[in-house]
Amino acid sequence: MQSLRRALLIFTVVLFGCKPFLASASDVTGEPKSQSEEIREYIAHHLEDDYYFSLFSDKKEGKVYGFPLPVILIDNGLKVFSSARFDHGNAVVEEGGQFYKLFHNKIYKTDASGMLTMDEKHHPTNAKPWDFSITKNVTGLFLAAILMFIMFIGLAKTYRKGSNNLPKGFSRVLEPLVLYVRDEMALPNIGHRYKEFMPYLLSVFFLIFILNLLGLTPLGYNVTGNISITFCLAVFTFLITNFKANKSYWKHIFWMPGVPVPFKFILAPIEVLGLFTKPFSLMVRLFANITAGHTIVMGLIAGIYLLQELLTLPGSISMSMLLTLFLFVLEILVAFLQAFIFTMLSSLFIGMAVEEHHDH
Repeated sequence: MQSLRRALLIFTVVLFGCKPFLASASDVTGEPKSQSEEIREYIAHHLEDDYYFSLFSDKKEGKVYGFPLPVILIDNGLKVFSSARFDHGNAVVEEGGQFYKLFHNKIYKTDASGMLTMDEKHHPTNAKPWDFSITKNVTGLFLAAILMFIMFIGLAKTYRKGSNNLPKGFSRVLEPLVLYVRDEMALPNIGHRYKEFMPYLLSVFFLIFILNLLGLTPLGYNVTGNISITFCLAVFTFLITNFKANKSYWKHIFWMPGVPVPFKFILAPIEVLGLFTKPFSLMVRLFANITAGHTIVMGLIAGIYLLQELLTLPGSISMSMLLTLFLFVLEILVAFLQAFIFTMLSSLFIGMAVEEHHDH
């Protein structure tokens, strides 16, 4: 019974962690927040993008330690200023005669008093400027791009010296992954035209893999858990697939050979719909898996603090920490699997588009 009780308590923590997007009543009423509500808000804050790079905070002193990021707005001209001026949403920023307020990680136009007009769902109806700010997710993309340049320039220099030269240092780790993408994804799915698409497949594989690994560090990145990032990656796969598609591919979509004419009119809309459902599945799969993994891991870590009075035995806390460690290691595997699945499906879609069909 005691083991079952502990398991139920930890399962409760997981449930708390899986509901980060639920708005608590204290946001509207201003009542004091419970510890579980604060944990849910902290998880939600980790999953969302931010204008301020927070490293850690001191609840007793009410301070957040980190550094601000540049805010770049286009609203009657270009406006550039530091996100520190928002004071984490507590201050109104005047820039170029315009007033801006940060509310739930979104910037709204307002007046000098910072008034926001809310609808019945407590969502601001104020206008928003064009926002091109360097947010936390953007810095994560920059960091991943810099790491990729450094790693692959070193690997390319090795190959330029001759095919007999073995990679040195970290390049020894990269070469098996490059060969894996070539031999297990590009060649089987695309065929003899694989070299044409290798730059894209390698780029998307290592970008997703590095971003997923950065999301497991204390830096707090959640780039691939942002639907806009996965949307852009899926759009690139969609554009490459359809712009490189041959006549046979389009013939099989709009006028499928070997099928009775009445059924061709039925199959054509289904095939056209499939053009969009394929990248949509890429977008949602990557976003949902990474978001769910981060939420559960952080929910289990929060269990040590949320249930510290109930989990009085040291063994209970140890079990929670061991389970968190296990899921963290599992997340490393998921980081690779999600990069593999996205790249594998992209190569499969591209291969279907460039394949030469021989109809009988």
